[in-house]
Amino acid sequence: MKKKFLVQLLFLVCLSSGYTQAQSYHINANGISKKVLSNYLSRAVTMVYFLTPDKPEGNLGYPYHADDIRMIKNIGAKFIGRSIYRWGGEAKLNDPQYWQKAQSLVNEMHRFDKDIIFQSCIFEIVTEQVNEVPIPAWVFSGFNLPAQNRNFSYNSMINKQGKLVNHWRKGSSVPDVSELETQLWFYFLAGSYINLGCEAIHLGQIELIGMNDKDRSSWATIIAKIRSYAKQHARRNWVLLDAHVPYGGMIKDGKSLLDFNTFPLRIKEVVEKPYDGILQVNYLDALYNKSKGGITPSGWKTPHVPYLVEFDNFGRSAKPNVADTNSHFIWGWDEISWFSLLPEHARNSWLNYAYNWIKKIDVNGHLQMPGCRMISCQNESAGSYRANTNSAACPIGYGQEEVIKSLWKDSRAGN
Repeated sequence: MKKKFLVQLLFLVCLSSGYTQAQSYHINANGISKKVLSNYLSRAVTMVYFLTPDKPEGNLGYPYHADDIRMIKNIGAKFIGRSIYRWGGEAKLNDPQYWQKAQSLVNEMHRFDKDIIFQSCIFEIVTEQVNEVPIPAWVFSGFNLPAQNRNFSYNSMINKQGKLVNHWRKGSSVPDVSELETQLWFYFLAGSYINLGCEAIHLGQIELIGMNDKDRSSWATIIAKIRSYAKQHARRNWVLLDAHVPYGGMIKDGKSLLDFNTFPLRIKEVVEKPYDGILQVNYLDALYNKSKGGITPSGWKTPHVPYLVEFDNFGRSAKPNVADTNSHFIWGWDEISWFSLLPEHARNSWLNYAYNWIKKIDVNGHLQMPGCRMISCQNESAGSYRANTNSAACPIGYGQEEVIKSLWKDSRAGN
């Protein structure tokens, strides 16, 4: 009786102090529940190239990687978005150190928190450098094909009718998912990231890649193979798949091929207030209240698949600093560049506004916090926005770290 009384007393003390039982982050080979998925999406942060800290692309690199690790731990992030990928430069995949250093970081972070999910990306780009990457035997095996001693073929990945060929530049195209070689490439990337310990993969602009796949049969084929590989090799025998969905989802035969959807924020200028921006249902192709439903890969049915909205990066318009409500640009800039140009107090205020607006307008939506992302405006921050608290350890920090931490702490949900 005394023991039972003490347990009840402890429970009452916990309630009075505002403590709630830790959120569940349980995933297994059968999938993920809607609640656990929501728990992850509600703690999502973009950290581009977090797992590749050796200045992988352009001006974006680290000497601030140690502070990024500190920030992730401080804010309590559970879903580390865009942590590893290639945007071209595929020959780097042949470098063992590329994978070894990423593996070391995954292991380090999982020692701190075993539930953290790292998201990799497979984007809508292949360059001629894929010709330098050998095809492992396990890739052929995944397609029940005899192993060959050859490299991937760029020409076999691009559309035979010339759609989106040289779309990015000469020798840099959008791959066609209906081509077998593209599926082999995607399977190779997905399997390599899963082997690394990544439990989520972003599939980029699926409509561009699916230029020749109107019924989504090719997408369904490669996604099924990726999931089959995850069943055998992923940390918890499951992989979370998402993509940018301009039409609200990726539904085939009443089933969502994706675990969750993703899209840019789509910020609308307030023309009479320079540099101000708001979120609005039905603005351009915004996803709010439009995420399509169906039976999810985990087997539960929902009228609206949960989704993330993120601060996208896609460059600048021909008229920067000019409002145009018919354009995806916000005051002439991509979303994260516009955000970085705001004064710190305005960034803090807007992040509060966006986070709470999304929660109010659509229970299925979640704001992916900006942790680190490329920007296209003139800056003194190595071509990147970083939410880190500005300090000697990260003198280019934009200072939203504690705002993110506070928003997540104040809205902590139960199991």
